[in-house]
Amino acid sequence: MGVVDYKTKKVIGMGVITELTGLSERQIRYYEAKGLIFPERTKGGSRKYSFHDVERLIDVASKLEDGWRIQDIKEREKRLSAKQRDDLIRGQLNSAFRTYPTKK
Repeated sequence: MGVVDYKTKKVIGMGVITELTGLSERQIRYYEAKGLIFPERTKGGSRKYSFHDVERLIDVASKLEDGWRIQDIKEREKRLSAKQRDDLIRGQLNSAFRTYPTKK
């Protein structure tokens, strides 16, 4: 049997999520509607979240409290994702050609 990544497994219901994050159901549904969080749905339509989602919700709520706009959060994530992708490709190229990053 393979290792299960418990942080990404979506098994936590809305009630527990509200207790863990301190957010209301309304806030969490709003973040979902804005594309900041992506719960899975059961056959009955109930939302299921992961521990990673808990961390994400807390991070989003904290940024919004600090004055960030939803669009700011999304744009920053796109930039970080692109940077992470670039870093991965750079690392693969460095490994393939046995080069090492130069210090700037």
